[in-house]
Amino acid sequence: MKHHRLLLTIAAITIITSGGAGSSEIYKSIDAEGNVHYQDRPTGAQSEQRLDLDSRPTNNAAVQTQTRARLKAEAAAKQVASEAPPAMTKQELRAEKEKRQQQCQTYRNQLDQFLRSRRLYREGDDGDRTYLDETETLAARERVEGQIREFCGA
Repeated sequence: MKHHRLLLTIAAITIITSGGAGSSEIYKSIDAEGNVHYQDRPTGAQSEQRLDLDSRPTNNAAVQTQTRARLKAEAAAKQVASEAPPAMTKQELRAEKEKRQQQCQTYRNQLDQFLRSRRLYREGDDGDRTYLDETETLAARERVEGQIREFCGA
């Protein structure tokens, strides 16, 4: 049941964000069986919520720049990986590889958490949460993706 809701949510978000640029109104409601429904017009259901969504066209130049940077970083990571220092023993190489795999998994888990979270936040020394804005969220995500490229080679 949760899997179906997730797929429906992803499909709805994909459909919503694939439309033209601008702001649009979407209505979310939950029926008696717990199924989530998205419509572009209000239905009058009691559980209905109005969602304000904002969409913008893709910046192709920025995407190309990011792709080039990613490919360059991947090539550099592969070159560094193939140039292991000759003084390292097999045991040291194995330990280094295991350490990189652990770091890779840590960063993949962090990215997965970023993608599943509605809003990202930083905790201050006093325990208060400071929520990140869209720019800070994208920067944090790009930083983790860079670390994944560095340690996972992908």
